[in-house]
Amino acid sequence: MSQALLSDETPVYDLLGVGFGPSNLALAIAVTEHNAHAADAEAVTAHFLERQPEFGWHRGMLIDDATMQVSFLKDLVTLRNPASEFSFLCYLQSKGRLVDFVNHKTLFPLRAEFHDYFQWAAARLDDEVAYGHEVVAVRPVYGRDIGDGANGGDEIVYFDVESRTGVGMRETAFWRARNLVVATGLRPNLPEGVTRGERIWHNSELLHRVDHLGEREPVRFVVVGAGQSAAEVTAFLHGRFAGAEVCSVFTRYGYSPSDDSPFANRIFDPDAVDAFYAAPEEVKQRLLDYHGNTNYSVVDLDLIDDLYRRMYQEKVLGTQRLRLFNVSHPVQVTETASGVRATVESLTTGERTELDADVVVYATGYRPDDPLTELGELGRYCLRDDRGRALVDRDYRVHTAPGVRPGVYLQGGGTEHSHGITSSLLSNNAVRAGEILRSITDRIPSRAKGVTRVRPRYAVSGTASG
Repeated sequence: MSQALLSDETPVYDLLGVGFGPSNLALAIAVTEHNAHAADAEAVTAHFLERQPEFGWHRGMLIDDATMQVSFLKDLVTLRNPASEFSFLCYLQSKGRLVDFVNHKTLFPLRAEFHDYFQWAAARLDDEVAYGHEVVAVRPVYGRDIGDGANGGDEIVYFDVESRTGVGMRETAFWRARNLVVATGLRPNLPEGVTRGERIWHNSELLHRVDHLGEREPVRFVVVGAGQSAAEVTAFLHGRFAGAEVCSVFTRYGYSPSDDSPFANRIFDPDAVDAFYAAPEEVKQRLLDYHGNTNYSVVDLDLIDDLYRRMYQEKVLGTQRLRLFNVSHPVQVTETASGVRATVESLTTGERTELDADVVVYATGYRPDDPLTELGELGRYCLRDDRGRALVDRDYRVHTAPGVRPGVYLQGGGTEHSHGITSSLLSNNAVRAGEILRSITDRIPSRAKGVTRVRPRYAVSGTASG
């Protein structure tokens, strides 16, 4: 591994963000608004690294008629700063659609519109982001504080971050930071033994793939999963391919509606994070179990009604294209010369059905990668609980070993066990960004001590994914 091309004169960012999805975008806005009203000495220097070539958020599922499941008021800023110029309402005003949206009488915009809002906000912060940069290593930098004298010991005073960029990711860039905010998002989840291929997809790549199926009109699709994405994929394919059969396979008896009632929705409130964080471990697990139906493996009731209407209409007309294999699961999925064969087994009778399909789409959710493992060499300085999970303070800062002065913060994943169900969702995005920024600004005065010498001392193993 190449040695870092950094010196004592290298600029040091107060905050370096790894990943630039909605979580770190909200943080970048919070930094911008903070700096607009801060004295020069209190301004926060920040930069963000994103491996995608441009801003993008679940592009593969931006189905034309799909709507958000959270209120537009839970945008990038409003719950933190209702007067922000980065709000969804300001976006609508800039697009000339504010009055039209008000007349629409909805809290839930189209998902494509909210994605455009994210892009609009990100474009205003282009100079704060390095796109096309994949973080491959994070290394500690050791130094000694002024005032320690002969009795002082070495501390980790900065993090040096290495990223790859350019054609084929062959160019190397280096960055130095006092705080690292890791927001690398979630990874598509597939059942054990399933590998993505030309005819086996995860729903996250739906729109990227569906236009490249070839000249032959598809005959059958199989969709695996019982949540919102599975229902959306089923409805989309059923409408898009009028001659194709769409088979929905899931282990439940039927699609379950999401609980978005007012009292249940309070689990997404900022105050609920305080209550969850302070709760005993057994209470945390109960809360996750009780309120999983607000988010996991559940479907918007209007979409459930729409799918049922379609299925019933087809029964009446005698041309059934929408088929539900409930209380069932695929036991084998094999690509063939002409498509893919799925063997579906009933959990109640054991009966097996062979389905020759053009494509099998797994709408089986997302999983968080271990963010500490992704930090490579730095990860061994981060502390874990007795279950191997990151030890995280209320301000999302990871507990680190003695002698580590810089902060490592997690957002957008890796903190559900400590902060609750909103950790990877948009609901608490704006407030969480403000809390992380406040934690960093509260700690910035410590840098005034200065560093008399900085000796980069690196390990050459370990990588981090940006």
